Amino acid sequence: MNVETPKSRFSGMIGFTVIWIGQMFSLMGTNLTGFATTFWAYFITHQATALALVGFFNFAPIILASPIAGAVVDRYSRKKIIMLADLFAGLPTVALLLLYSTGNLQVWHLYITGAIAGTFQSFHFPAYSAAVTMLVRKEQYGRANGMLATAQFATAIFAPIVAALLLTVLGNDQGIKTVMFIDIITFTTAISMLSFVHIPRPAITETGRKGMGSIWKESVYGFRYIYERPSLLGLQLVFFFVNLVGSFGNTLIAPMILSRAGDEAGRVILGSVMSAGGVGGLAGSIAMMIWGGPKRRVHGVLGGMMCLSLLGGLLMGFGQGLFVWALASFLGLFFLPIINGSNQAIWQAKVAPDVQGRVFSTRLLIAQISVPIAMLMAGLLADVFFEPAMMPAGVLSPIFGAFVGTGPGAGMLLMFIIAGILGVFVALGGYSVRAVREAEDILQDHDAKSAPVGREPT
Repeated sequence: MNVETPKSRFSGMIGFTVIWIGQMFSLMGTNLTGFATTFWAYFITHQATALALVGFFNFAPIILASPIAGAVVDRYSRKKIIMLADLFAGLPTVALLLLYSTGNLQVWHLYITGAIAGTFQSFHFPAYSAAVTMLVRKEQYGRANGMLATAQFATAIFAPIVAALLLTVLGNDQGIKTVMFIDIITFTTAISMLSFVHIPRPAITETGRKGMGSIWKESVYGFRYIYERPSLLGLQLVFFFVNLVGSFGNTLIAPMILSRAGDEAGRVILGSVMSAGGVGGLAGSIAMMIWGGPKRRVHGVLGGMMCLSLLGGLLMGFGQGLFVWALASFLGLFFLPIINGSNQAIWQAKVAPDVQGRVFSTRLLIAQISVPIAMLMAGLLADVFFEPAMMPAGVLSPIFGAFVGTGPGAGMLLMFIIAGILGVFVALGGYSVRAVREAEDILQDHDAKSAPVGREPT
């Protein structure tokens, strides 16, 4: 952290802020394209499974490539890795624009481009997370993570509104082209801004030295590191299960609203609900940025999960229109930056910086490998069982029809309720395990036990 930096480059909190602004631009473009392609794919297929597959092919490579990505992040310049990851994750949008402009875009193209983008995004998370550790002081971790979440949710507010407005004013055809062009401009802006920031390389700790070796050895090192620390493993298993049940809702929001309200009204309602979630997430991010999170960060993780499940998933399932859906989206996502920011601060404080790439990648794999599984299950269960079962003559409609109604979308509403209840049980399960509940006391901070043994050139 005390490495001398070139005068022409930003570093420290200023450097972090420059990166943060650039990433905000990039996220805006990504969310615009995501909204537009989601609407286009559902308009073409009218199937929840099709949207679930789009999410699956985008997300699965992030998980599968994470171990290799983590080893690469710890070996090479994190700044260069972020820049290359942004570039190659953004190039599929160029391909989509060309395909759509020539009238050749098909739904399966979204699967391929999503898989390519997801593969390179797997390098972005560990490199970005580890870079934050090197740019800001330990007491600023909570606020820095709050700033990152602020960027995420600020764009989530405006992107659906802007995308819906462009599709309405310009028409679906020209609107989709314009959205993709904006996406290309924003990710190139983010790369340009990052080029002005200096990110120091971490000192080599004793922990890091023990994990050195071949790329294969370094790829599996994160698994061993987490397995040897039951508190870290327990935290990630909690995330594994809450992501498993929570991803049902995330996958089904768009098809539920579009099937419940129809294509025209559904587009406006979906944009409003997603924007309300963005407002809630932004409010939670600002609270996290100012507050820094609870002193006992595990309460931010487990307590936040409980609130998100109750006020997000469960309330969403009982909703029958825009107001309740928007309220559930707002309240649920308010707690997301508190959950993620609190968890991130624990890991940034407890894991030595020079192994964070490998450990954070493995952490991502453990926590989120359940997400693509849930995406596939959600679409299939909705189309094959829950939706037919909640039609007026369906097998479940006499039991649950009074709570969620019947007809298109009712089966997916019931799935929201089930997911919300299961999410509460996952959080309570985390509190019942001492290794998770007292993780911050059991684990020492990395700067209290890992003395540097050398420093790599910057």
